[in-house]
Amino acid sequence: MNPFFEFQAAAWEDLGGGVRRKMVKYTDELMAVYVQFDKGAVGPVHSHEIHDQISCVAAGSFEIQIDNEKRVLKVGDAYLATRHTPHGAVALERDSMLIDVFAPKRADFLPVD
Repeated sequence: MNPFFEFQAAAWEDLGGGVRRKMVKYTDELMAVYVQFDKGAVGPVHSHEIHDQISCVAAGSFEIQIDNEKRVLKVGDAYLATRHTPHGAVALERDSMLIDVFAPKRADFLPVD
């Protein structure tokens, strides 16, 4: 596997609802993904059964909900959502972007062969 990721060379995967992602790299134990949002696009509140997640704001800003607490996060801010923790996001600016890191990898994000 090529150990390098070049942002400009990677294609966006359209997830609908004004959200798209670029898979960075992954191993069985770890995965990183860029997720870009149109202004007002929503990552609905959800939780993961087996995945811990750290998300860093790479561009724009978001209203982030963890459990029942909401905060506005800006570039450089981050949050942790351990498994079973409800979390969600609303983009407050055009082209807001998160870098999501999961452990273990999200097999459901991988293309089906």
